[in-house]
Amino acid sequence: MPDYPEDLKYSADHEWVRSGNGSTVRVGITEYAADQLGDIVFVSLPTVGDAVAAGDSCGELESTKSVSDVFSPVSGTVTAVNEVLGGSPETVNGDPYGDGWLFEVDLGADVDLDDLMDADAYAEQAAG
Repeated sequence: MPDYPEDLKYSADHEWVRSGNGSTVRVGITEYAADQLGDIVFVSLPTVGDAVAAGDSCGELESTKSVSDVFSPVSGTVTAVNEVLGGSPETVNGDPYGDGWLFEVDLGADVDLDDLMDADAYAEQAAG
């Protein structure tokens, strides 16, 4: 069974959010999502400076099985993308909560991370 770190928040679309410095958060996909996708061979991410809205598609992950949208779990402005994934997309599969992160967002003023699920709630959803 996949592991869901307790220090993260989770979306229904299988993305995670890690609080960082100030209002900036890091976003990635869960181990469950990475397992469901299979071997990721291409990653398309938003551009630094893009405005993203919670629940909106902002990128794609292409695997040997399918192409899946990446949904932003929060609203704000993209401040960084994981450049490593351009040459090594398989990093998402190998380390989804570490080096396989996707992008960072400077949160909008009215964003509340408590609107997302904790690890226990996400584990229940993923198991169901």
